[in-house]
Amino acid sequence: MLIGISPLLSPELLTTLYRMGHGDEIILADAHFPGHSIGPQVVRADGLRIPALLDAILPLIALDTYVSAPLAMMAAVPGDQLDPTVELDYRAAIDRHWPQTPAIGRIDRFAFYDRAKTAFAIVMTGETAKYGNIILKKGVTPLR
Repeated sequence: MLIGISPLLSPELLTTLYRMGHGDEIILADAHFPGHSIGPQVVRADGLRIPALLDAILPLIALDTYVSAPLAMMAAVPGDQLDPTVELDYRAAIDRHWPQTPAIGRIDRFAFYDRAKTAFAIVMTGETAKYGNIILKKGVTPLR
């Protein structure tokens, strides 16, 4: 165990976060996401929900302030509806750590898959919420 680092973060996920550079993207994917078939490095976080992972990850990385939307989620496919509590739960975790972060962007399902193919890593979680995937774009670590 390490002091000040959430026990939800595996050594593999910590290494992944550390190796990411400014502008790299990481996907926190729901349990239904086709992470292994899409391509980049896949990190397993089975059984963990995305709001809890956001609370564990966001104290350790900055979000990109040089883009209009450092966070993106999948837009609903025509005929589907989004559950607004999913984004509200994510936003609550985000606002605890980076309250000045712009609104979460929404992108088409296939555009989301295309971005996932070029992401630094995909974290497969235990999240079961429909449209529960979120992209985080890492920013420059602030000097303190």
